Amino acid sequence: MTFPIHRDGNSLAGPLSQIFSVDPTLAWRRCPNCGLTGTLAQLRVYGPEPGLTGRCPGCEALSLRLVEHPEHLWLQMGAGQGAFRFPRPDSRDRRA
Repeated sequence: MTFPIHRDGNSLAGPLSQIFSVDPTLAWRRCPNCGLTGTLAQLRVYGPEPGLTGRCPGCEALSLRLVEHPEHLWLQMGAGQGAFRFPRPDSRDRRA
């Protein structure tokens, strides 16, 4: 299986800074699949379309998915079925 070229997790800093007030690339994570620990900056990030997908550098398990829309951001943590919707700070429409 061939995987597309990836970037490191630092490429998530800009988009995630619209949600978090701290530097998200310094956050620690533990992969529930292989147990590897490390920072968000160490993830392998694929994208940009249809969104940014962060995968574990040890086993390629899905760690997070971030999709940007004009008025909000969708953030899925892990391989779960749910996602969080955040209004974009630069959006005029802040309705839920």
